[in-house]
Amino acid sequence: MPLHREPRLADPDGFYEALIDSQRDLSDDGAALMNAKLVLILANHIGDRAVLDEALALARPASAAAASASATSAPT
Repeated sequence: MPLHREPRLADPDGFYEALIDSQRDLSDDGAALMNAKLVLILANHIGDRAVLDEALALARPASAAAASASATSAPT
C-alpha cells in the first residue's frame, strides 16, 4: 500500500483546530510527549513499515537529510 499524498481529511482545518486545542494547556514538553504518542498510535494503526518509512522520509527536513548524507560520506 503506497503512502497517500493527496488530501484525504474531510475537515483538515477542524482536525488542526482539535490538535491545537488538545495541547493548549500543556507545557512544551507535554505537547511534545503527546505528539510522540500520537505518532506511535497512528503508526500502529497504519501498520505498514514501507508506508511509515516513506512518511518518515517525507517529514524529515531536507537540510537534515543532506547533512546526514554528507556526514556519512566525509573521509575519516
